[in-house]
Amino acid sequence: ISTCQDSIVTPVPFLQRIPYKQLVLPVGLMTYGIIALESHFLIGQNQDIRNELQENIDRKFTVDDFSQYASTASVFVLDMAGIKAKHNLKQRFFTTAVSHAIMATTVISVKNTGTVWRPDSSANNSFPSGHTATAFIGAELLWQEYKDQSIWYGIAGYTVAAGTGFFRMYNNKHWLSDVAMGAGIGILSTKIAYWLLPLVDHKFKGKSRDYILLPSYNGRQIT
Repeated sequence: ISTCQDSIVTPVPFLQRIPYKQLVLPVGLMTYGIIALESHFLIGQNQDIRNELQENIDRKFTVDDFSQYASTASVFVLDMAGIKAKHNLKQRFFTTAVSHAIMATTVISVKNTGTVWRPDSSANNSFPSGHTATAFIGAELLWQEYKDQSIWYGIAGYTVAAGTGFFRMYNNKHWLSDVAMGAGIGILSTKIAYWLLPLVDHKFKGKSRDYILLPSYNGRQIT
């Protein structure tokens, strides 16, 4: 067996592959959350929304403890149900794991600064909302995997994620700015995971080689 041709695929540099228009939504949400830490107007908005919700609450609903994981689970359940995802199981495990790792590292790091008290004064790690970040990871995963099947899968995921953020405020655990920051972190973490996916695929595939069989005769036998 002789090597006829080495086909070396030169990967596009990572920064050149990033579709920067996709940064508008997550960066916008995160910018709002950060500005709201110091803006008297936005702090007042946080308090007004919190007061309005608390005035109309009869009892708490802990659905947000479960809804945060619903969309991520759906990324795998839908495929098993016969609705084909865009990427294979290994690739989906990669994007799910990496997005959650990025999100968790970011959320924990920011929370540890301890700068914002929760609305119910139970702790000073309100900013950002981890539940909301987790929910929006699932929403973006659903969008990435099933938008070619139907945009409604992604819309459903984002609806559930927004509902999770709402119930974090409804249950008096987070301010609007916490939710906005969490949503931005979740979306951006997932997008980064998908941007990294081609690099990982290329690394494992390595060089692709074309082979041909060239029989030879050494005077005694054919090899």
